Amino acid sequence: MGAGEVVVEARNLTKIYRDFWGRKKVEALRSLSMTVERGEIFGLLGPNGSGKTTTIKLLLGLLFPTSGDALVLGKGADDVNKFEKIGYLPEESYLYKFLSAEETLEFYGRLFNMSRAERRRRSAALIEQVGLNHARKRLVKEYSKGMARRIGLAQALINDPEVVFLDEPTSGLDPIGTREMKDLILDLRAKGKTIVMCSHLLADVQDVCDRVAILHQGELKEYGRVSDLLEIQDLTEVRARGLSDSAKERIREIIAGDGATLESMGHPSTTLEDLFLRIVRESQAHPGRRYLPERSSEKADPASVSDQR
Repeated sequence: MGAGEVVVEARNLTKIYRDFWGRKKVEALRSLSMTVERGEIFGLLGPNGSGKTTTIKLLLGLLFPTSGDALVLGKGADDVNKFEKIGYLPEESYLYKFLSAEETLEFYGRLFNMSRAERRRRSAALIEQVGLNHARKRLVKEYSKGMARRIGLAQALINDPEVVFLDEPTSGLDPIGTREMKDLILDLRAKGKTIVMCSHLLADVQDVCDRVAILHQGELKEYGRVSDLLEIQDLTEVRARGLSDSAKERIREIIAGDGATLESMGHPSTTLEDLFLRIVRESQAHPGRRYLPERSSEKADPASVSDQR
């Protein structure tokens, strides 16, 4: 993706939790700067306590920063008008167990002052989209974990938001439910939504995210496109079809002359899990090292970093 419209931005975002006497207790986030562009799926990764949930809560305005700015759709944390265009699926969905799926969406639709006709239209469409038509009349308390996650996602989408925040969207789901949730997330991107998600399941993030930010102990350690970050830069991989034995010995020089077809040439990829573990280990060994974007231009694409690889 090229330089597009920025819809989510953190500027030197810092959050310090203090004790009763105002003394510094925990620095949950330190000078985080990142951007999310319209129409992409952005992943926040990190071990427990790395600052992922704090970042999402700061962006949503559920917490206020100690310093720096948290902007969504160009509006700060104190601007409540932005919530009309934001959807949020927390790690544990806050659902009323004695309501059905239809009643749940009806209730949340009222919070956005939607007309009755619009609430019914949106509810029916979302129940169909998340695959709960067969259980639309059942009470939420009777839902499995996977069904509860799906109605939670429908609730987050009731206002047709531009930006959707997902906290552990596949948590507790079986393989089929996980695949269905990932397909739903990809479908949201296809419809032009911007998704910011955090997850401990690295394979899920690798499957759906365009770019990721990896946090450790409140600091940004890596940031960029998934495909770029997973390339093994010091190795080159060549794949060709129909090579003779002699051509295999002289691969690059003889491919064209041998009449073979060069199918691909590039850097082989590692996995997001291997990248994640390497960054965490390096961060523990070198606690002062963190990701720093180029400062030559405020809008420069931070693909180049200083002292992070």
